[in-house]
Amino acid sequence: MAKTQLSRLCVFCGSNSGANAIYRTVAVEFGEMLAREGITLVYGGGNVGLMGIIADAVLHHDGRVIGVIPHGLARKEVVHTGLTELHRVDTMHQRKAMMADLADGFVALPGGLGTLDEMFEILTWAQIGIHSKPCAFLNIDGYYDKLFSFLDELVEQQFVKPEHRALALVTDDHREVLQRLRQYEPPHTEKWFNIDQR
Repeated sequence: MAKTQLSRLCVFCGSNSGANAIYRTVAVEFGEMLAREGITLVYGGGNVGLMGIIADAVLHHDGRVIGVIPHGLARKEVVHTGLTELHRVDTMHQRKAMMADLADGFVALPGGLGTLDEMFEILTWAQIGIHSKPCAFLNIDGYYDKLFSFLDELVEQQFVKPEHRALALVTDDHREVLQRLRQYEPPHTEKWFNIDQR
């Protein structure tokens, strides 16, 4: 039984398209799926890289796309001009906050430092109870395998609780992402360990 209703999904992904053509192929297929499901795409508002590819795929199949972009990036002419809605904000912080407010859940496709920054801030907010929305990595062709190995190391070294490691849902199949997000149940565990262990 579905636990999370998804009407708007925030997708974080690269402003480059990456070295592997499968990243672009899956971005198109995922965008098409969002449009078919009637789920609005919320993203960073760019027309380049995987960002532009997934936005175009949703729009091409009559879906809705909401972009959020800082004025500075818009002035560099990377803004997508064909979106359903475009919000221009002053800072990157405002961009992330608005995307988080607009979305019912979050998915990271392959990307670089910006994608990691966005997704890990959202995961941190979930960890400390700011939101209880589901967060998933679409691990296309093993792109995030080494990252997940490092997250497991954080658990082993007791910097992250297993329950909080599990906040980062993962699948390598874009057709499973929506199901995983809808079935998500947030943990009922506080972030902090008992530090009185002397």
